[in-house]
Parts: sequence; C-alpha cells; structure tokens
Amino acid sequence: MIIDMECDIPTKEVYEEELRSFEAMDNEGMGNYVHIFGEKWAADAGMSLEEFEAAKKELSPLALRKRITATAMKSAMTEADFIHMLEDAKVTRACIGTGRHASMEHTAELAKKYPQKFIPWCRINPRAGVAGLRQLEHAVCELGMKGLEVSTFRDELYANDKQYYPLYAKAVELNLPVRIYCTMNYATDKAMDLGRPIYIDEVARSFPQLTIIAGLGGWPWVPELVGLARRHPNLYIDFAAHRPKYLAKPGSGFEMLLQFGNTLLQDRILFASSWITLGLPLKQVAEEVMDLPIKESVKKKWMGENAARIFKIPEYLT
Repeated sequence: MIIDMECDIPTKEVYEEELRSFEAMDNEGMGNYVHIFGEKWAADAGMSLEEFEAAKKELSPLALRKRITATAMKSAMTEADFIHMLEDAKVTRACIGTGRHASMEHTAELAKKYPQKFIPWCRINPRAGVAGLRQLEHAVCELGMKGLEVSTFRDELYANDKQYYPLYAKAVELNLPVRIYCTMNYATDKAMDLGRPIYIDEVARSFPQLTIIAGLGGWPWVPELVGLARRHPNLYIDFAAHRPKYLAKPGSGFEMLLQFGNTLLQDRILFASSWITLGLPLKQVAEEVMDLPIKESVKKKWMGENAARIFKIPEYLT
C-alpha cells in the first residue's frame, strides 16, 4: 500500500495549463528551474541530449521551459495510461492537484472518475479575501477536495502571512489538512527563504488543531523542520522533489530527517514522489524510498500508513 502525497498529473490538460501559466510570466526567474531539472525533463519529454543542448543555446530559460513542455504534451499520457502507471508502481492512492499546474476542474474531474484512486487537493489565491473562502468551501463541499495546497513561493508570501490566516481557519472548520511549500526555490527573481520552515511555527501555534504537512522536506533547513515537528504534534513532513536515493548520502543535508524519521518522528513522515519534477518514473521513486536504510516497519508508515491516518482511510489502517 502506497499513498503518494504529490503525484504529478501527466495528462495533456495539465501541460496546456502549464503553457498558459508561462505566457503570464513577464520575467525569467522561474525559467531558472530549467538549469536544475531541464535535462531530465527534456529526456522525459522525448528530446535527445543534442536537441536539448541546441535549444539551450538558442532560447532563454523560460522559452526553453515552454519548448520542453510543448514537446512533452505531444506524448502526454491518457487517463488510462496514468492509472496503469499508478498500479504498476503499487500506488493505491495518489494526491493530485498538489504539483505543477493542474486546474481545480481537471483535478476534480479525475477524482470523480476514479474515487478509489485519487485524493484531490486545491489551491486558493490568498489575496482573494472572502471570495477565496467561498471558493474553498465550494471546492470541498461541492467538488470533493480533500486538502488545501499552500504554495508560498508561487504566492510570494511567507507561510505566516496573515493573508493565509482566513484560509487556515476555514481549513480547521472543514477538517482539511494543509500542505505548505517548505524548501528553498530556484526562481532567481523570488526570495530564497519563502519556504523556510521557521515561518510554519507561528502557523502551528496559531492553529493547534490544523493538520499541517511541510512539503518538500525543508532543505536546506532540514534540522529546523525536524525541530518544528518535534514541537508540534500535528506537523507532518514529506520530501517531494528530492531524489530518495540521495537522502542517505553523507552531506546531503537530510541526515537528521532520516535519523528522527526512523525513530521519534516515524509516524509523521510521508511519501511524495513529484516524479515529473524529478524526471524519473514513479515506480523508481517509490523503489528508491524502499531501499533507504530505515526499518521495514517504518517504511510501511512512510509509504502509506501515516497518510492513511490523515485521510482516515480505514481499509489501509493497521
């Protein structure tokens, strides 16, 4: 049993949404991600290394991201392909709407078609005020959303910014877990520390009943995040977008997460693949977690049992 807390949707509709988001960008800051992940993205999209290197010389980073996305869209998976991929990777439930640019409508539609496979999440503009609260209530009560995604670096707000507070309060009211972007970002036009863990501390103190998931592992502030999880019993951690096989490498920065995640925090670590961002097959990402030097009983918790408690999935609880 595997529950993936950040499963990228590989359908054509998501690539189209991503291309629209690029058109709205008026700078190259987000394009910098292509320097970090571009070669893997290009290979996954079907571009040869030679094609990628030629395009890299010809295009700006943002334009190159558009080229890779447009190329990937041509061979996008169908919904049936997506389901088959999940089954092949032994992923029994996948949280969708948690990564990339899936629209709320597409996310809800997939979850409605495959209710035993997908757990849909939504993202709400924190600057929308009362309209945003109504949108969140509609998303949960009418569309069936099961979680709220807070992308601090996309919003360019810190997790403890008071514009988020009405959404946090509504999440408590709706018994909704909130997943907060919690790591550095590579967008050179944004502050690096938008996802620093310490800003979650005030949120956890202000909303002690709120289930918080610190997404993406807190790197390079991993000890800070581990300390927060020791302080706050409702704080969980996932390590999406970081390749699992490197977590145990000396000097990776994740040493404390593995130590505490194997012992005192074993009930609060969650598997999240972010497989498209990593440019790796979902099955491989899951297998790399299973190869980590942690106890077998702990692996079961990380891979699904801990998430099953959050979502109250009785058939998966031991």
